[in-house]
Amino acid sequence: MVSTTRFTLVLAVAATLFAQQRFDSVVRNDFFAGFSGNREALDRGMKKCEEILAADSKQAEAMVWHGSGVFFRSGEAAKAGDYPTAAELYQRGLAEMDAAVALAPDNVAVVIPRGATLLTASQGIPGDNGRELLKAGLADYEKVYQLQKPYFDTLSGHARGELLFGLAEGYLRLGDAARARTWFEKLAAVNDPENSHLKQARAYLESGKLTGPATCAGCHAGK
Repeated sequence: MVSTTRFTLVLAVAATLFAQQRFDSVVRNDFFAGFSGNREALDRGMKKCEEILAADSKQAEAMVWHGSGVFFRSGEAAKAGDYPTAAELYQRGLAEMDAAVALAPDNVAVVIPRGATLLTASQGIPGDNGRELLKAGLADYEKVYQLQKPYFDTLSGHARGELLFGLAEGYLRLGDAARARTWFEKLAAVNDPENSHLKQARAYLESGKLTGPATCAGCHAGK
């Protein structure tokens, strides 16, 4: 199961990648606090999603965030030694996120939260399960890159950096060094002070080795 520390960052990464007014602004602070260990905040964020879904069961953005919360709770159950509950929540969280993306496959605000959740979770889940999560998360990030391509250069350096780093680092973990290098090259081309992975990209292209944090660097600090 994915660690609380990693989950603290996952949807913070997701929130930086949206270019439009988003549903995430309604719930993200509660989810961030919840993934940092504030159970009351997570419950509050989940309740907000549930209220919206009660009025509109096909509200994909609320659904994907709720699914990420269910998925996170699977890790809590596993840490408490309740493995049957952990397994049930794990599958239910994945199913809910999948259903959200099926409803809105071209909505960046839906695809990114699932992709960010899966890429982060894959860091803490060994074997075939972790590899499948990694591949699915990469597919989501590549889909977002294609959706945002017409206006990608207008996004903030931070937003571009996080998406490209997620792809580069993910393909590196998958063992596809050639594709990882392609994304690191794109990342290194984002010569913007808000691109917090610029030095990592340049260092990787010189040495073939990734150094430094493999997560969102300084995401939403102080917010």
